[in-house]
Amino acid sequence: MLGEELLRLVHVIGATVLFGTGAGIAFFMVMAHRTGDPKVIAHVAGTVVIADTIFTATAVILQPVTGYLLAQSIGWSLEEGWIALSLLLYVLTGVFWLPVVWIQLRLRDLARTASATETPLPAAYHRLYHIWFACGFPAFFAVIGILWLMLNKPSISLF
Repeated sequence: MLGEELLRLVHVIGATVLFGTGAGIAFFMVMAHRTGDPKVIAHVAGTVVIADTIFTATAVILQPVTGYLLAQSIGWSLEEGWIALSLLLYVLTGVFWLPVVWIQLRLRDLARTASATETPLPAAYHRLYHIWFACGFPAFFAVIGILWLMLNKPSISLF
């Protein structure tokens, strides 16, 4: 079994990767979108899809595993208020992240098609981009909430 210190380190690295990759992806997608250039958007969206696959998806899997093992190692119950609320926020984040992954693929494909045919970005691209953008806010603030809960471990009575 992994030691508590190593579990804590891996868990914090996972949280950092989730937050950092999410913020980076959002920044680069917004900046690419602002150019209005399908070629730039297609390239950046392609990179974003790879980053989400390598970094975000890996951290999404590791976080609950390391969190559970860490809680067991320390003796925390998963029903402890701050842990339960963190888990609820984690699920909320996933509810917004999963559609975003699909949307990023579609944005990439729509931008690639527009670039290849030298046509403007279609209306479907703009609709999806606005949904993608809107989904980022609740997920971003949920992750900030989880980080705050992890750091402060407030006494919260949920049950």
